[in-house]
Amino acid sequence: MPFDFTAAVRELMADVAATCDEFRHVDMCRVAVGFSQARSGQLGGVSASIYPLRFAGGERVTKLPQGTFAMPRVVVGGQEMLYAVLFRLPRFLCLPFDEKLATVVHEMFHISPEFDGTLRRFDGGKAFHTGSARRFHAVMATLAAGYLERTKRPELHAVLRQSFRELSDAHGGIVGLRLRSLRPMRIG
Repeated sequence: MPFDFTAAVRELMADVAATCDEFRHVDMCRVAVGFSQARSGQLGGVSASIYPLRFAGGERVTKLPQGTFAMPRVVVGGQEMLYAVLFRLPRFLCLPFDEKLATVVHEMFHISPEFDGTLRRFDGGKAFHTGSARRFHAVMATLAAGYLERTKRPELHAVLRQSFRELSDAHGGIVGLRLRSLRPMRIG
């Protein structure tokens, strides 16, 4: 039976939200977790991305000078999602364990504390990562380490301890949610 990447990572993220105060606002019932294919397993490049599914104020539609735009509607299991997190496979699973966990935490950290379908913003020129990438990544590593110390379900991060090939070979393949077209669409 193929390994369900979406279910495993969703459960891990739910445990992060339940375990760490910084993520208590995250309701994983409203966060789609999926994957997309990376062109290669090389470590360079993006390994995960978060997509907000609402505009400012939690609206699905907004009017801008260039026209009217709508966010895509993503429904999973009958529930409309506010966010989608996509992991690039096999690249994500080729990272070392600590970097995989920090990447999961990093994407969750982008979720607005208001949990309204928008992203957390910072003051200054880099609204989503603060002014220092090094400092931001250090904070994510600290949050990930804090999760590891506090979790009562360490079996959930076993998925991060295996490579893409190991998971695929052990289970005869990897399956999960695949989403496309998560950018705003011009509707007028």
